[in-house]
Amino acid sequence: MLTQSTNFVDQICKLGARRIALFSLGPVGCVPARTLLPGAPVDKCYGKMNKMVKNYNMGLENLGKTIPMKYPGCFAVYGDVYEAGQTFRANPKRYGFSDVTNACCGGGTLGGLVQCAQADFPPYGSSFFHHPTGRFTNGRTVADFVSEFIGIPLQKPFLEAQVELVNGSRKEYPSNGINFASAGSGVLRPTNQDLGVTPIQDQIQQFKTLVQQNHITKKQIQESLFFYESGSNDIFSYFYPFDAPTLTPDAYVQSMLTEVTNFVDQICKLGARRIALFSLGPVGCVPARTLLPGAPVNKCYGKMNKMVKNYNMGLQNLGKTIPTKYPGSFAVYGAVYKTVQIFRANPKRYDVTNACCGDGTLGGLLQCGKEGYKLCAKPNEYLFWDYFHPSEHTYKLISKALWSGTHSRVRPVNLKTLANMTSTS
Repeated sequence: MLTQSTNFVDQICKLGARRIALFSLGPVGCVPARTLLPGAPVDKCYGKMNKMVKNYNMGLENLGKTIPMKYPGCFAVYGDVYEAGQTFRANPKRYGFSDVTNACCGGGTLGGLVQCAQADFPPYGSSFFHHPTGRFTNGRTVADFVSEFIGIPLQKPFLEAQVELVNGSRKEYPSNGINFASAGSGVLRPTNQDLGVTPIQDQIQQFKTLVQQNHITKKQIQESLFFYESGSNDIFSYFYPFDAPTLTPDAYVQSMLTEVTNFVDQICKLGARRIALFSLGPVGCVPARTLLPGAPVNKCYGKMNKMVKNYNMGLQNLGKTIPTKYPGSFAVYGAVYKTVQIFRANPKRYDVTNACCGDGTLGGLLQCGKEGYKLCAKPNEYLFWDYFHPSEHTYKLISKALWSGTHSRVRPVNLKTLANMTSTS
């Protein structure tokens, strides 16, 4: 490592560099991710690792001292980040820290076993937007395609629109709708709560706040389409090895449906008239199942898909109650599970098993975009873009089925019919 660092410094000095800052490594053996390593302690820093860090830092400091003699006119400073980090750890309150052990964003022991839920880096968004947009796919999602079918601009995320209002680049919230979805979130508040997500309970509160502040009018609510899809992360999380469930599968699903019912009640009371409830897809078939102990590789995870089907049945039944409970409101149920299983049963030339972007078994052991990932040449020929999410092509096929499909795909009417309904139909 020091040989490579010396070579690097030699090259920049020969090119004419005169003022150089060499920053030491911090106490790497103290990071929460050490819990991923066999034999690493949880209750203290990993001594063997920090010993290597200190040896490297000493060499880096000595390298800096040689620069003025080796390259007259050049000068180097050494930044002791290690010492600063250890000072913060020894006196956390003095420096404004309340926790110097756990990750603010993450999951599992010390927050070091699961990364934050993010899709703001390449190659996410690469096939359509040509840059990351926060969507966990290579392009557009169902909401995007339906917007295109209707003929309106794509919806902005709530937080993005909010920032634009604050900085003055926008005078009001978009009139074509707002996307309150939070990637990685769930129906249950605890789901992925350590990953920096916004649960549906907070999403509805964001919507309510805009209504209360008169940014969204009653007329706009009555004329809008409300799309709901959530629950995949909850069910997948049920099988996490480091977070044993306290509820039976049936009780867990029922707790999810209770939250969804509450969510629907709130938007209906605010004036929602046209609602689409999208089922979950076959979560037990995602490549990421290979991360779970006991999950099969050569077929879908039956136990997981059983929970998904129970949840979907409850969601469909919920939709049927809406017109009676809230006269003037109407709901459709999008059978995404059925649609995706039809794709899987008739793949033709498509890969319906592996992730286009990822690595390891089924491409399910590494998130797309993380160091070491592999990317397929033809994303449109894959059902899955990454280890958990569909490709843009899959989303397009699902969107077409929801927009103009028959009763087996979306019921009692399709989204095209729903979009053409008036609030008094």
